[in-house]
Formats: sequence, C-alpha cells, structure tokens
Amino acid sequence: MKSSNTSASKRIRNSRKRINLLKELEFTTIEFLCKIMPQWVTPNILTGIGLLGSIIVAVGLILGIYNAWWLLMSVVGFAVQWFGDSLDGRLAYFRNIPRKWYGWSLDLNVDWISTSIIGLGFYFFFPEYKIVSFLFVVAYGGSMIVALMRYKINNQYIIDAGLLGPTELRIIICLFLLLEIIFPGALLIFAFFGSIILMIINLVDSYKVMRLGDARDIQEKFEKSALGAA
Repeated sequence: MKSSNTSASKRIRNSRKRINLLKELEFTTIEFLCKIMPQWVTPNILTGIGLLGSIIVAVGLILGIYNAWWLLMSVVGFAVQWFGDSLDGRLAYFRNIPRKWYGWSLDLNVDWISTSIIGLGFYFFFPEYKIVSFLFVVAYGGSMIVALMRYKINNQYIIDAGLLGPTELRIIICLFLLLEIIFPGALLIFAFFGSIILMIINLVDSYKVMRLGDARDIQEKFEKSALGAA
C-alpha cells in the first residue's frame, strides 16, 4: 500500500513542472487531498468546481459595488477555484487515469473562460476604470500564450512566471480584496500595477522563449545539413 501511494505521489509531482515559491507546500496539500478524495469525485467534477469558483469571485466583485464586505465572497471563490483547478488533473494522475491531451485542452479552455469571468467581475467593480479589467485579461491571457509557446518549443508546460504561479497570484489578489474592505482603492492600485508588471514579465519570458526557438531553428538546420551531406 505504501509503495502504491509513493508511485501515485510521483505521478502527481511529475505531471507538471513547477517553479513557483509555494510548490512544496502546494504539492503536500494536493497529495493529502487526493488521498482523502471520495471515489465519486472525478477530475471533471473538480474542473466544474474550479469554474464555479470563478463565478463566485465575479459575483462577489459585482456585489462588492454595493457593500465592500461582499468581497469576502470573492476570497471564498478563489479558494474554491484553487481547489478545483489544482486538483482536477492531479487527481487523474494520482488515480492513474490521466487523459493527457483531453485534460490539457479542457484545462486551457476552462482557464480562459475563468479569466474572462473574473475580468467581467472587475469590469463591474471598477465602473470608472474599466480599462483595468481589460489589462487584467490581457496580462493573464498573455501568460497563457507564453506557456503554450514554451511547451511547443521545448516540451515543458510551465504555468509559473518565475516564483509566482496561479496559487501565489490568487493569494495576493485575496490580500488586496481584504485590504479593499478597509482601504477603498487598494484593489484598483493592485489590479492596475499588477497587470502592468505581469505584462512586463510576459514580454521578458516571450523574449527568452523566442531565443530558445531561434536556437532550436539553428540546431534543426544544422541537423538537416548534416543529413544532406551524408
């Protein structure tokens, strides 16, 4: 039984390369949750729970227009989103029933839908600064594109931007949601400057990925020339 759990843990860890700050704590938590998850809970159900969490976040933001305490609902929504989004694929690997390409495609689609839904929440929460919601969607969408480019070029699907991954980003947003209750305007400042910083990170990462692409082009050209000469 211990050997089976060890193999399952290895499958979870190897399912996706992570470089984020909280990766070890997150892995330990996910491993524990996978072990106690009822059999009737499937990866697809968890994907749906993650999407539901995004809807809760957006509803909390919209209601927060009338009373800032509703932003606590968005904090809960981010927790629900983390639960579903972080466990769906990991549970599949834990139970050794992964659907690599289907799961990857589904995850990308749900992530984009979730980002759009949360962006819609920010759109209503910032009635005079709607451009902030646009910047949020552009920044997060850009990080998804960088991850796809990296995956295409070197076969490494990394969703983290340096030490910051989706989990760290959720925690930071939740902290500013709480700050917004006490200090109105804190969330606007974070959303604006946070989106700008993320877009800068995306540009830097894009440059690094294109460098990798250039190196791969040179290598493949050299290999073709060598085959032609032979």
